Amino acid sequence: MAPLHQVPDGHPEPVGGKVGVVLANLGTPDATDYWSVRRYLSEFLSDRRVVDYSPWLWQPLLQLVILSRRPFASGKAYRGIWNRERDESPLLTITREQTDKLAVELERVYGERVEVAFCMRYGNPSTESVLKRLQANGCERILFFPLYPQYGSPTTATANDQAFRTLMKLKWQPAIRTVPAYFEHPAYLEALSASVREAYAAATTRPEVLVASYHGVPKRFLEEGDPYYCHCRKTTRLLQEQLGLDDDAIVTTFQSKFGPEEWVGPATVEHVAELARQGIRHIAVVSPAFSADCVETLEEIEEEIRGAFLDAGGETFTYVPCLNARDDHIQALTAIVERELAGWL
Repeated sequence: MAPLHQVPDGHPEPVGGKVGVVLANLGTPDATDYWSVRRYLSEFLSDRRVVDYSPWLWQPLLQLVILSRRPFASGKAYRGIWNRERDESPLLTITREQTDKLAVELERVYGERVEVAFCMRYGNPSTESVLKRLQANGCERILFFPLYPQYGSPTTATANDQAFRTLMKLKWQPAIRTVPAYFEHPAYLEALSASVREAYAAATTRPEVLVASYHGVPKRFLEEGDPYYCHCRKTTRLLQEQLGLDDDAIVTTFQSKFGPEEWVGPATVEHVAELARQGIRHIAVVSPAFSADCVETLEEIEEEIRGAFLDAGGETFTYVPCLNARDDHIQALTAIVERELAGWL
């Protein structure tokens, strides 16, 4: 009789004992051509967390009308910001850099017991492919980290949904934890406020108003219990306290409205124009809901929203870049990961 510990012939080599950390962001098309952008937008806008209308009504409109035109405009926007050296979107470049830097920091703390990776909710690398790879590499526990400081059902929740869908397909599921909203974490707030201070110090004229612009959601989401709007308002208040700004020197706005519904407001593009008409000549815009610069910041804020302010009589427009792979941002992400790994390592 063979010893009990003997592995039968042909049995997969056993691996295990590691912890995976996955940074999850929104996603990006693989290229800027019509069909690449269409595939990406179709996946994104078919997500019931993003657009929760009945598929019987929404899908014909999406596939036959919206996606016949929108990929041309979106493709043009992506081409304006595309990382041509690596042939990829800035979001992909930045998320990879964040992952690489976080891996270095976690290796200092945990050695080789932790493997760090990143995935995208829409597009590549897919959540499913990354989680399956980590499991194959011996990760029996996985910390899933949606890179959204404020919780939102169209962002944090759908990222988690996709991770859970992957687990549903696995015969042997790894244990999994998800990182909650982290906008109140002291290290995150310090990094965010430091980025604003640096932008103000570099500006030729000190901004009179700081506009904290967040991605918008339908007002109905707030009424149905999504805490995102409240998290955004609180983020602005905490940032104001960190910077020591007066009440009239900072404002919360929302961008990227889509569809006919009423959305939370005020709308950034309209509000910056109104500030200019009121005589405010110098503003700065920061995007606390985005962990990495992307088409919504590099194209929408830097071009459309900037243009609205200048066309209405504004003189200087300062964009505060997202935290991206700044060292203090990586330190904040490291601190959050260490907190969430408590009891595992």
